[in-house]
Amino acid sequence: MDLRLLRYFLAVAEERHFGRAAARLHMTQPPLSRAIKQLETDLGTVLMHRSAAGVALTPAGDMLYAEASALLERADQVRARVASAAGDVTLTVGTLGDGGEAGGRLAEAFRRAHPSVTIRLREADFSDPTAGLRAGTADVALTRLPFDGTGLRVRELRADPVGAVLRTRDPLAGRDTLSLRDLDGRPWFQLPEGTDPLWRAYWNGATPAGDRPAGLVVRTVAECMQAVLWNGMVGIAPLTHTLPDGLAWVRLTDMPPSRLVVAWPVSRDSALISSFARIAAEIHR
Repeated sequence: MDLRLLRYFLAVAEERHFGRAAARLHMTQPPLSRAIKQLETDLGTVLMHRSAAGVALTPAGDMLYAEASALLERADQVRARVASAAGDVTLTVGTLGDGGEAGGRLAEAFRRAHPSVTIRLREADFSDPTAGLRAGTADVALTRLPFDGTGLRVRELRADPVGAVLRTRDPLAGRDTLSLRDLDGRPWFQLPEGTDPLWRAYWNGATPAGDRPAGLVVRTVAECMQAVLWNGMVGIAPLTHTLPDGLAWVRLTDMPPSRLVVAWPVSRDSALISSFARIAAEIHR
């Protein structure tokens, strides 16, 4: 049985919708639908009933869903043990934006605790606030809430104030604080289609879609900063983000803090990931 198809099946079964599952997996809907059809062909049974409202699992689908998570977890454990026996253990850490949260102190502390483990950093963009966890391209992630935490363990590391990012010559840039109302009528950066709705709402200033003038679609911190610098759009960012020359940060009094977290799939629980999360918590504390 193809484990890749099983991961696709789990995503559709959990989302109960092919479109949402495709967005979560960072793929388009037609190949996902073909993959599920292939899995049904391989198993010789229908796993899902499709309708305009979404997806409903058949009894066979319910059975597979109950078994698939344990099977994939076992496969991950076997993979980790084989890598360990070969003396080649790699932990892929997903990050969002500029990757600065996986900084020097954390790297040094982790190397001291696990000198034989290779760390591979994977930078995601705004379309995936889980920084590769949903797509299965990261083992653990340093990212920011809010996002759909289904199937994930999430440990908060720190809460950072959020501010507006403005050109230094902007009349509002000299203020000590701002409110979201002060930014009414200004073009606001947009996030890619398929982005987690919780994440989209937060970074849109916690307002319903369409309530602000639409600016450019941005996928990374760098793109957001450049959209402000070159086009005068509104950006918002945690206090910890480094700004390029020409931009200023002013705290927003009515934005809830941005919560930095370490997260990983429940299905990938391991001593190594738990150690990474513990070290990250100690560093950020």
